[in-house]
Amino acid sequence: MNERYPESELILNKDGSVYHLSLRPQDISDVILTVGDPSRVHKVSQYFDEVTFEMNKREFITHTGTYKGRKLTVMSTGMGTDNVEILMTELDALANINLKKRENKVKKKSLKIIRIGTSGGLQQDLPVDSLLASQFAIGIDTLMQFYHLERTEAESNVESALQLEIGLPFRPYCVEGSSSLLKHFSDGMNIGNTVTCPGFYAPQGRQLRTPIRFPNIAESLSMFHYGDLWLTNFEMETAGYYAMGRLLGHDVLSCNAIVANRMTHQFSKNSDKTIDTLIKMVLDKASEL
Repeated sequence: MNERYPESELILNKDGSVYHLSLRPQDISDVILTVGDPSRVHKVSQYFDEVTFEMNKREFITHTGTYKGRKLTVMSTGMGTDNVEILMTELDALANINLKKRENKVKKKSLKIIRIGTSGGLQQDLPVDSLLASQFAIGIDTLMQFYHLERTEAESNVESALQLEIGLPFRPYCVEGSSSLLKHFSDGMNIGNTVTCPGFYAPQGRQLRTPIRFPNIAESLSMFHYGDLWLTNFEMETAGYYAMGRLLGHDVLSCNAIVANRMTHQFSKNSDKTIDTLIKMVLDKASEL
């Protein structure tokens, strides 16, 4: 017997849409592009042939339309893996739960979700304004302390080694993204391994007026490696995407515009151009899926 989700767990709006995103199943494509900044949604959808649906709810802004004849959705998430958890869970509900019956669908659907984001480089030879696709993501946030996430032996070994290297009081989580999406999108990009932090300042080693616990964390991450796996960049969402994608059965890839290099202390002088280049590249590849 299929379990029925109670109203307190699967919260729906009066129009039947999912609670935070305010979306119904027909409002999205099976290929979804995501951005952190709500203002960046239009920077993606401006290239659509047409926009057929729009929804603005909290930091979650959604545009669905077509690009080169392919139905695509672009959405904003805001910052952090807490927002990514909401996004991924509610997108999965749209794809795999019968919202009227509040029951799981018998046939499961796997979405293709591609993040278009900005990131800071951790290696001196990763230039500002370069583009990077993430093979592995390592979360130094605690989101996966609340889930049962299966990892490979290699992923677990990376987690243990990194926890010891930094002296974290909790175990990080390491997850590989979609190998098929990486193969499809990575032409013209660097391939790297991305650290996801639970904040922009102290968790990334930035200190202004407050004392911080790990002032050398960026340097430690830069020097860390496990075998041939080196950490190339850090940001605030990718590991949440990869972990939730594995838990829910969706293909996820993170594509990053490197707008800063923390080792050389450089910041892009034309980050908008770099992000626009990444947007166009991802759109062209997404239209082929």
